[in-house]
Amino acid sequence: MGFLDNLKSQSQTYADQLKTKAGQFKNQDFAKASMAMVALIAAADGSIDASEKQKMTGFITSNDTLSIFDPSDLKGYFDGYASKLEADYDFGKVEVIQAIAKLKKKPDQARAVVQVGIIIGGADGNFDADEQRALKEACNALGIPPSDFDL
Repeated sequence: MGFLDNLKSQSQTYADQLKTKAGQFKNQDFAKASMAMVALIAAADGSIDASEKQKMTGFITSNDTLSIFDPSDLKGYFDGYASKLEADYDFGKVEVIQAIAKLKKKPDQARAVVQVGIIIGGADGNFDADEQRALKEACNALGIPPSDFDL
């Protein structure tokens, strides 16, 4: 099985697992960390263009896992993190990683937010090196070995 086939399979598996556990994660820290992760992956190449923002907004409003949250709240969190990353990527990344790291003491939620990142990274069929590097940084901030997710 090639890398892309494996990625598609993993993404679907993670999406199914998240859908099952979503009700357990209905809290503001998980909502913010998820949107921080979405923004981090979207900006992994150093910028977020208008089409990426539109795709992320579509993901936010249509994803089953995130349907437990108010879409306008999620969009607000995403836009806030995206703006910080666009204004100053390195400084914004510190704040985004801090939001993600708030789940470090909640292992199930920490792993779930990594799965959100994998789903986002693989959504376009091209989980590139920048996205993988950003996801590894998030894993490290959460105290999760990136190898747990084949990164």
